[in-house]
Amino acid sequence: MNEILECQGLTKLYGKFVALDNVSFAAPTGGVVGLLGPNGSGKSTFIKLAMGMLQPTSGSITIDGMAPCPASKAITAYLPDANYLDEHLRVDGQVKYYADFFADFNHDKCEALLSRLGISPKQKIKALSKGNKEKLGLILTMSRDAKLYILDEPIAGVDPAARDFILDTVMANRAEGSTIFLCTHLIADIEPILTHAIFLNRGQVVMQSSVDDVHVNQGKTLDELFREVFRW
Repeated sequence: MNEILECQGLTKLYGKFVALDNVSFAAPTGGVVGLLGPNGSGKSTFIKLAMGMLQPTSGSITIDGMAPCPASKAITAYLPDANYLDEHLRVDGQVKYYADFFADFNHDKCEALLSRLGISPKQKIKALSKGNKEKLGLILTMSRDAKLYILDEPIAGVDPAARDFILDTVMANRAEGSTIFLCTHLIADIEPILTHAIFLNRGQVVMQSSVDDVHVNQGKTLDELFREVFRW
C-alpha cells in the first residue's frame, strides 16, 4: 500500500524542550489513521510540521512524497482545532473565499451539507452558535476533493450528538481513495472508523498498528489499550 504521509526521525525542539523525539511512521493511502495521545503529547506540533507551519529540527516529513510546500497543501484539507472562520462574513462569503482559494473545492457537496445542517448561506457567521461554527468549518474542509484530510481534535468540546454528525460527515464526504488523518485523545468515539492507530506520548511513538491487529493480537479494544498505555 502506498503511503500518503510519512515521517522519518522527525524531531522538533523548542529551545531545550523536546516536542517530538525521533518520530517515524507512515500513514497508508486510503486509510483512516488516528494519531492518538493525551494533551501535550506532541500531536499539534506534528500537524504544524505537516502543514509547513513549523520546520523540523531534524528528520523529515513528506506528503505524497513532497516536503510541506504549496503543492502538498493543495492536496491537503486541514481542519484546525480552533475557529478559523471570518466572523465579519456571511456563510456564502466564507464559502466563496474557500472556493477561490482551493481548486478542489466541491460546491455541490458544500451546498448539500449546508442544507442538511439547516444553515442559510445568507446567515452572518457571527450569529451562528458555537456548534454550528464548528460544523461549518468541518463542512468547508470536507467539501474539498483532497487526497489527505488532516483533522485536529475534530470532536473535542462537542456533545455526543454533534460527534456523531461530525464523524458521519467525515466518512460520507471524503474524496474517493483519500486518507483521513485524525488527531485526538477521545479514542472510544473514533475507534469505529479507524483503520490504523499511532500512540504518541511525550513526543515519542509508543505504538503503531492496524486496528484489526490490536483487536486480534491484543484481544482488546483500542480504547482499552490506550487506557493501559497512558494510565496515570
